Amino acid sequence: MTSDVGISVLIVDDHPVVRDGLRGMFESAPGFTVLGEASNGVEALERAAALDPDVILMDLRMAGGGGVDAIAELTRRSARSKVLVLTTYDTDSDTLPAIEAGATGYLLKDAPRDELFTAVRAAAEGRTVLSPAVASRLVSAVRTPGAPGNEPLSAREREVLALVARGTSNREIARELFISEATVKTHLTHLYAKLGVKDRAAAVATAYDRGILG
Repeated sequence: MTSDVGISVLIVDDHPVVRDGLRGMFESAPGFTVLGEASNGVEALERAAALDPDVILMDLRMAGGGGVDAIAELTRRSARSKVLVLTTYDTDSDTLPAIEAGATGYLLKDAPRDELFTAVRAAAEGRTVLSPAVASRLVSAVRTPGAPGNEPLSAREREVLALVARGTSNREIARELFISEATVKTHLTHLYAKLGVKDRAAAVATAYDRGILG
């Protein structure tokens, strides 16, 4: 829950220039308050406990304590703060451990300013935000149970399908997942092909029948 100071943020990065840049960016935008900074994972845990931010912007590879260990410890402590990873690394060895440790979202540092702001707002609400590059990395790690021989749905396709099952329109799905309507249609085309169906209703029915949707 955010306060009258907007969404409170803790910036964690081992590069002072990066921290200064992020602080300036958020302090110049309405609806955000930067509570503090940390230069590594160990310091991040101390600052998070003292400041209780809504969102922690967490780098991963830092001297003196990495981000993944800090995320795992925050999860173990049931910390209220949501962690949004902001890093230059999108390899499997970085993304998967961070998500598994409990990160709410994962963005790359080349993300546009507005995309970063949107992601922080989403993270504060507990919604998952993944950059396209990271989402594609996670596809191979997420497997959906289905009939033998069927290609498994990707993590994003499962998200789209779950929203379709709730009667969500393409426009609403695009807004919820922070993607374009064209991308939503592409995901639908792919999951229709994987499920062997031609429309939304058949996709939902088939997904329930195969146990993809609970």
